[in-house]
Amino acid sequence: MAAPASPVSEPTAVPPVAGLEAVRLVCFALLIANLSYMAMVLTSGDWIVDPSGAPVHTDFVMVYAAGKLALAGDPAAAWDWTLHRAAEDTLLGRPVPAYYGWHYPPPFLLVAALLAMLPYWAAFVAWMAATLPLYAATVRAIVGDRIGWLAAGAFPVIVPNLVPGQNGFFTAALVGGTLLALERHPVAAGVCLGLLTYKPQYGVLFPLVLLVTGRWTAIAAAAATAVVLGIVTVMVFGVAPWAAFLHWLPLTSDALLSGTNQEFHKFQSLFALVRLLGGNAGLAWSLQIGLAGLTAVVICLIWRNERIPYDMKAAALATGVLLATPYVYLYDLTILAVALAFVLRAALRSGFLPLERTGLAVIAIAFVVLPVAGVPVGMLGAVITLMLIARRLGVLPSVRPVA
Repeated sequence: MAAPASPVSEPTAVPPVAGLEAVRLVCFALLIANLSYMAMVLTSGDWIVDPSGAPVHTDFVMVYAAGKLALAGDPAAAWDWTLHRAAEDTLLGRPVPAYYGWHYPPPFLLVAALLAMLPYWAAFVAWMAATLPLYAATVRAIVGDRIGWLAAGAFPVIVPNLVPGQNGFFTAALVGGTLLALERHPVAAGVCLGLLTYKPQYGVLFPLVLLVTGRWTAIAAAAATAVVLGIVTVMVFGVAPWAAFLHWLPLTSDALLSGTNQEFHKFQSLFALVRLLGGNAGLAWSLQIGLAGLTAVVICLIWRNERIPYDMKAAALATGVLLATPYVYLYDLTILAVALAFVLRAALRSGFLPLERTGLAVIAIAFVVLPVAGVPVGMLGAVITLMLIARRLGVLPSVRPVA
């Protein structure tokens, strides 16, 4: 029997909340900082295309190159490091200074191929123009108040997505959409979750939660969406991309996570932190697997507890998906905005708890400062978010600031 749905209602008129204006002011300042930085990037002549019109070498180059290979009739080549790198060289008109590989499951090649039908600059702009508003609208819908727009634009990983043309906005929108729709619209939630299979490492905890809470409609919708995506991919590209993906997957994993020359400061997981501090791969894998298992157990227990408000369940799951995987980059931390949106939603309903705004400020400062210094911020941001959630669940003792 399915677990009874928790009552969820979006606030239509948020009453005055003590401290909200301070939060609004900080969000506005962060939004201005994001806009100012992007203005400098735009006027630098080194974003999207250079003054000669050639693509600037960023992460989006690998998406566009994969799409071009698919359109040229060789979709499986997108997973071949040699052929894909050659496609990047051709796109840039020179050897790429660093190779950005294509590691996504085959259904995402459909998106890459669609984008590759456009000129490079137009494809870049189209991808950002589609995914950024989708992310912002998701955060706004979660918060349930106009400050949600401000919070979405203020989150400090906006720039790490916009500058390289990454997909963090899309990932966060799918995670947020799944959690937002799960209570009232399980089919829509399942569709979002099925689409999230383009980055399967962020969907691994969702099936466990859906199983332990008996949400069979969402499970069926997610499975059906994933199957349809797979079938469409085979119909369009054949089975070769699936064979190539499965062949290169272990090689890619070994190259990214088990090598000795990787730039582990770019990753935001416990695995990468251990490697960055000098630990070997065996120790890093052991600790990461242990953290993933512990996270899965705790998240399932939280979701099974009917006394815990849905907002906190959703915030915990959005944070948990970041802790459970070793493969997470700075731009992926946009998912943390989903977790914090649910925390803000709870604060708008019941008021801010003591030191809660301080915790939010620490997250904002850390996300602004630490990446600039080359220090991973993901684990710190996730831990502070979990502390905010635990505080609302009464796990942490009530602490009042000293006057």
